Formats: sequence, structure tokens, C-alpha cells
Amino acid sequence: MKLTKIFESERPHLSFEVFPPKTTTAFESVKHATEEIAKLSPSFMSVTYGAGGGTSQYTLDIAKHINEEYGVPTLAHLTCVSSTKETVKDMINKIISAGIENVMALRGDIPADKLNEDRSKWTYHHAIDLVRELRNCGADFCIGGACYPEIHPESATQSEDIKYLKEKVDAGCDFLTTQMFFDNNLLYNFLYKIREAGITVPIIPGIMPITNGNQIERALKLSGSFIPQRFKSLVDKFGSDPEAMKQAGIAYATDQIIDLYANGITNVHVYSMNKPDVAEKIQANISAILGK
Repeated sequence: MKLTKIFESERPHLSFEVFPPKTTTAFESVKHATEEIAKLSPSFMSVTYGAGGGTSQYTLDIAKHINEEYGVPTLAHLTCVSSTKETVKDMINKIISAGIENVMALRGDIPADKLNEDRSKWTYHHAIDLVRELRNCGADFCIGGACYPEIHPESATQSEDIKYLKEKVDAGCDFLTTQMFFDNNLLYNFLYKIREAGITVPIIPGIMPITNGNQIERALKLSGSFIPQRFKSLVDKFGSDPEAMKQAGIAYATDQIIDLYANGITNVHVYSMNKPDVAEKIQANISAILGK
């Protein structure tokens, strides 16, 4: 099922993101975790791209398994930075063969060993290059892209960021999923600005439950997100107590999600980090809202 069909619904939806293993030995444990999340029957599940050689195949293996065995629509991530045209075309053909209709087109992080490489000969420099490749490959994909409610780390201003975002949508994105954020007002302000800029595709807010104190540093490095004082206080108070921090982090994420639904957002995506218990508790907290 194409995700755009889900986004047309006016009832609240909840989806989860999982990631593939980095090694062959970890495959079964990761597969089990994704299965437990799939058993919750979310609206869809996204599977991040296992970049780095053969492990990228696990993205498709897990996405196909979830879809075929549990009937959960899946969204396969695909990155393009520093990749050859042949590598990307090969992955696109594998996605088609796996029967996956939904693809998240991302630039991806530049590998450490290529940071000083001459990029003038690269085929793909930005996600828009991959969006165009997917749109013109002959397959009828539902294509997603990423967006930043605050500002892309490499953009000088938010207006510049939105300009490039509009170009990416015009190139063929059917929807956008946001980077994590911890203050919903930032999202609401962002939505107003992009609608004014003529971006009308569905926007799916991405929520990251911070369930241990050590996560916050990595989350900030990845997203550069603004941290509200009330969230800082939460981490300061409970960060050294694993169980208390887990409970508080789930409660904070739940509060964000409920506020989003209350303000007209119908689709929320949770970065569940392969943690079935976290996904289950968040879904249980809003079960009546979801009608489950």
C-alpha cells in the first residue's frame, strides 16, 4: 500500500521507525525486535538504510518481511551520497523486486573516509538528485523526503532551507517526514512557513522518545534540535535513573503526540530505535485516541 493512501485518512495514525543490523550476527535479534513492533499493527513502519556494503540488503529483507508476514505497509530508506549511479540503480531494482512501493529518498551522511574527497565527479550531491532518479526510473514509487522544523544544519537561513525543500518536493516528493524536535511550537511555525511557500504535500512529524540520559547528546548531534527548559529539567532530574528516565521520556513523547493530534495533525512517526517496549507503551498511552 502506498503511504499517501494512509495520509488521506482523517483519523489519527501512528507509525514507527526501525533500523537494520550492522552485522550478520545481529540480524536475528534485530529481526525479532522489528517483528515485535510490527505486531502492534502500526499504520506503517520505516526501515533505515543499512549503508556500508552488504548490510544495505537487510533494509529490504526486513521491510519485505514486515510487509508480507504482518501486513504492515513499509517504507524503505535509500541514501545516495558518494554512491555511483550503478549502485543506486541496483538498489532501486532490488526495491522493485522486493515489492516495496514506498521509498524515503535521503542524501545520507558523508562517510568519514570521503570527507576530503573531490566531490565534483559525484553523481549524487543532494537528496533531490535521488528523488529525480526514483521518479524517472519507470517504477511508480511513493517517494518521501526529510525536512527540518528548525533549519537544516547546512543551510544559512530557514528561508534558504525552505526554498531548497520546495525544489525537492517539486522534483517528486509525495510527502515529507520531519527530523526529531522537542518543542511542538517549532513545528507549527514551520508548517505555517512552508504552506506559505507553496509546499502542500503531507508533513509527518517525527518524534524521538529519549529514554536514557546518554541519548540526548547523540540526538542533539544528529538534529541540532532546540531543547525546551522543561525537557532539560526532566533529563537533569531523571537522567541518572534508567527506569525513571525511560518512564519520563515516554511520557514526554506521549504528551507531544497528543498535542499534535489535538492540533489537527493526523500522522505521527516515532523513532522507536528497535525498542518494542517503548513503542508498545507509547501506543498504549494513546490507544483510545487511535481507536485501538
